[in-house]
Amino acid sequence: MQGTWSAFAVRGFRVVWLAGLLSVAGDQLARVALAILVFERTGSAGLSAATYALSMLPALVSGALLSWLADRFPRRRVLVACDVVRALLVAVMAVPAVPLPLMAALLVLVQLAEAPFSAAQGAVLPELLGGRYEAGQAVQQVTTQLCLVLGFAAAAFVVTGVGAHAALAIDAATFAVSAVLLRTGLGVHPPPSDGVADGVVGGATWWRRSWHQVAAGAVAVRRDRRLTTLVWLGWLALFTVVPEGLAVPFARQVGADGGWVGVLLAAEPAGAVAGALLLRRIARPARVRALGVLAVGTSAPLMAYWAQPGLGAALALLFVSGMCSAYQVTAGATFVQLSPPQVRGRTLGFARTGMVAGQGLGIVLGGLLAQLAGPATAIAAAGTAGALVALAAAAAWARRRPDAVSAALPAEA
Repeated sequence: MQGTWSAFAVRGFRVVWLAGLLSVAGDQLARVALAILVFERTGSAGLSAATYALSMLPALVSGALLSWLADRFPRRRVLVACDVVRALLVAVMAVPAVPLPLMAALLVLVQLAEAPFSAAQGAVLPELLGGRYEAGQAVQQVTTQLCLVLGFAAAAFVVTGVGAHAALAIDAATFAVSAVLLRTGLGVHPPPSDGVADGVVGGATWWRRSWHQVAAGAVAVRRDRRLTTLVWLGWLALFTVVPEGLAVPFARQVGADGGWVGVLLAAEPAGAVAGALLLRRIARPARVRALGVLAVGTSAPLMAYWAQPGLGAALALLFVSGMCSAYQVTAGATFVQLSPPQVRGRTLGFARTGMVAGQGLGIVLGGLLAQLAGPATAIAAAGTAGALVALAAAAAWARRRPDAVSAALPAEA
């Protein structure tokens, strides 16, 4: 484990890590606040899930049209600008007089700024860490999931104590502090190219330039079957996110009070922490070979929801699912390291767009099914579908010759 934590020796990584952690903590508090607020006002599992999904679906647009900014402008500038925009928008959401429809519209705008931030963050980390990149990814996974565990477990109680609008004000403050940290503690990190969109003349419209950059990222992924399969493995999260979106109505179904919502939300991240720590003890070639098997193992435990489990059994199932989901660390790091540096921001934007938008879609569909058949049945259906798709993805990954993929990666520091 010493190699994993050695990523903290890099000052720039410490800055990016702390800034991201602050934003994650605030975001989870805001998401739980909005989900509980909507469910209490409407009593609808579908609307509660849709509100949660609203923090994900806008990535379908922003990831496609805005991620290229990470390859066009200095990455620190992109990171800081996105944080400032999100801090201002969430601060408006925190005003008690803002009605729910306007709050939903502001939430969409907040999420539009998330995609270029994530693309710039993902593109700058390999430059900062070099051979320590996967170790840094593991650190981020472990600490972010721990933050989710603590944040989700505490969020329902915090919202009950201070109110939804105060929780949103805290979220706005985390974005502001993140912007200050990045501006003062991170280098400029100019893009690897000359900053001119590949093949697009300077007089081209913003819309045309945006779609050209989208195409550049998608083409880079399509040309490399290894990247295509890794994207497929990452997008399987659209099935396993359903329990997260249905935590509020499921808690109500099993007779648990509002405080247990946070515990249900924390179970999967807790498992992901344990899984990430265990996987770091395994040699990288074995981790790369195991990607397909672990992808199946992430969805398979959710199939047990067909038996209508109680609270304790559900927590255990989510923990096991989370342990297997730690494969996303190796899958994501492998994807970044195999991506060409000159289009890395765009390939990351393309991959993240599909993952986040897919998660939002999965939550919406899960909420609709929960309206008809109940939350547990909806989660079971998502787990069954996810396991079947994961089996196909695992077979495709085996054909990509994982040992050859591992050998093509930079040596671990």
